[in-house]
Amino acid sequence: MPAFTILSPTFNHERFIAKCIDSVLAQNFTDWEMIILDDGSTDKTGEIAARFASVDPRIQYHRQENQGIFSLAETNNKGLSMARGRYISILECDDCWEPEKLQRQFDILESHPEVVVCWGRAQALVAETQEVQNLSPKAGRYDTTVWPNQPPGSILNALYLENMIPAVTITMRRTALEAIGGFRQPAEFPTTDLPTLLDLALQGEFYFDGDILAQWTVYSNQMTKMYPVAMLNQRWNYVLGHLGALSPEIQSRLTISESDINRHFRHRQLIAYATSGRYKLMRKAFSSARQDYLRAIFYPSFTGITWRLRAITGYFFSLLHRDVEGLSRKLGKVSYK
Repeated sequence: MPAFTILSPTFNHERFIAKCIDSVLAQNFTDWEMIILDDGSTDKTGEIAARFASVDPRIQYHRQENQGIFSLAETNNKGLSMARGRYISILECDDCWEPEKLQRQFDILESHPEVVVCWGRAQALVAETQEVQNLSPKAGRYDTTVWPNQPPGSILNALYLENMIPAVTITMRRTALEAIGGFRQPAEFPTTDLPTLLDLALQGEFYFDGDILAQWTVYSNQMTKMYPVAMLNQRWNYVLGHLGALSPEIQSRLTISESDINRHFRHRQLIAYATSGRYKLMRKAFSSARQDYLRAIFYPSFTGITWRLRAITGYFFSLLHRDVEGLSRKLGKVSYK
């Protein structure tokens, strides 16, 4: 039985999938299997994946009719049912790993049986240019005292506000993942990482490795950039529901409250409107961008002055049918994140 099962959901990733698989083949830890889960790709993704599978028995290729991103948990759980590894990693086929990723996480999980999730830093690469957009999580930005999740549940104080854990770096202990019923994804929620991590936080400790373990690809038309306000509101509602469903014992371990969560997400709403305006400006949706910028400018809050100023700038650029990316780069703002 392999130590790791790598679950790799994919859809129309012909530009990236060879690099992704090559990054697995380049691992200095070799006891793994890779299950590629093709969600009905219409390009050459399947052809490329099948070619790799034909020459390396550790790689499996499975194709299904397109289910879409809102059924990602179902797709991943199908892969989990086929998995043989005792550790489960996710690697979407437009992302890639550093060569030492699996070895480092194997050493952590083997020597720390109390750990159910280990993770590390990752770089975001712009799809069109392959330039590094940002590093996540950034050193010094977060209070890391709760990251070890000691006692279990305490990391929820951080995860309820912001998911600082790059999904491309996560490896989970299979027994813990199966104990929560596999990958989690509420209806109309386009990701599985945060819902799954929130439940895994109740199963055991987490381990943060400060090294850069992976790169993930960002696009201007990603779901998070197409609908940042809707996704934020979905996350807000889900987090409140998760908090409310906790046992009194777990709630007693938390310092965060419902009012803290509401305060945080109200502020994040302003930022979401400003970022939505920027992404729409990048797509030349000038009228719609102006609407979002106006929502940010007049958002009913006494915070977010910097974001309001950015929204004002973007609003005037939208009137001129101009993008703000050139100005943003001159100011050293590659990304709103």
